[in-house]
Amino acid sequence: MHAARAAVTVGAGSGGTGNAAASRAGAPGSTPAITLVIAGLACQEVGASIAVLLFPEVGPLGMVMLRLVFSAIVLLLIARPRVRGHSRADWTAVALFGLVLALMNGLFYLALERLPLGVTVTIEVLGPLVLSIVAARRASAWLWAVVALAGVLALGGGGWDRLDPLGVLFALGAAASWAFYILASARVGRAFPKLDGLALAMTVGAIIALPFGIADAGASLLRLEIVALGASVAILSSTIPYALELVALRRLPAAVFAILMSLAPATAALAGFIFLGQHMTWLEIAGIALVIAASIGAVRSSARAAREAAEPIA
Repeated sequence: MHAARAAVTVGAGSGGTGNAAASRAGAPGSTPAITLVIAGLACQEVGASIAVLLFPEVGPLGMVMLRLVFSAIVLLLIARPRVRGHSRADWTAVALFGLVLALMNGLFYLALERLPLGVTVTIEVLGPLVLSIVAARRASAWLWAVVALAGVLALGGGGWDRLDPLGVLFALGAAASWAFYILASARVGRAFPKLDGLALAMTVGAIIALPFGIADAGASLLRLEIVALGASVAILSSTIPYALELVALRRLPAAVFAILMSLAPATAALAGFIFLGQHMTWLEIAGIALVIAASIGAVRSSARAAREAAEPIA
């Protein structure tokens, strides 16, 4: 689930917390904080690689179920959310957030079954990238949309026929779901304190994923080693990265954090090469680089637009 903290990423790009954190840009702890973010990205992609290796045993939807169930358990133990004092609208927002979580993870793992890890993550990043471009409200920001389009075309390695069409559709669905995740998490974050909303939404997502995961994994769920590996995917892909990045956000400007998160496609491609033996052509690597450049440019444009909007009119 690359979107476990996507709301922070794009919120930063749109100026949600970037100004408040800007004074910490030159803080002495910035370098260690950057290391924490990169370590979080590495853990996330290692977790995704393990998930791919488990597909023959539990299937992509079985893997989604295991990840969401264990992520929900960990979050519930950490957050211990209060369930009283919330309106029906708040609970509706949590339910929709949970539905988006289940859909986003399901589409992402279905794409991973058919596409290389680096390609899947690069396409998925298009969701928050589009939101950053829209949030910028600047004509110049659309330049980054053109750059991203060039990157996506390059991902086809000169011909999209070499990529599984259904896998591409799943990845695009995951990208759209990521964008909806960002919007839904912002709504839930306003209604529930700390991690309460995320913990409750993750629980809803796990419940939704349960029947699909059981049908896909079948008797494999009775094997202790499979369940243990599923738990490790949840910890590597969600718990550890989230914890590291929460610490990093205390020391880094949110816009800098968002730019670092734009490196996810590169770390995914590297993890796919090391752990899964997924080789990429130079054109595909260039495509990933273009999407990363577009993500960074869009974040900077939206942050600049937010600063200008916040400045008092003379």
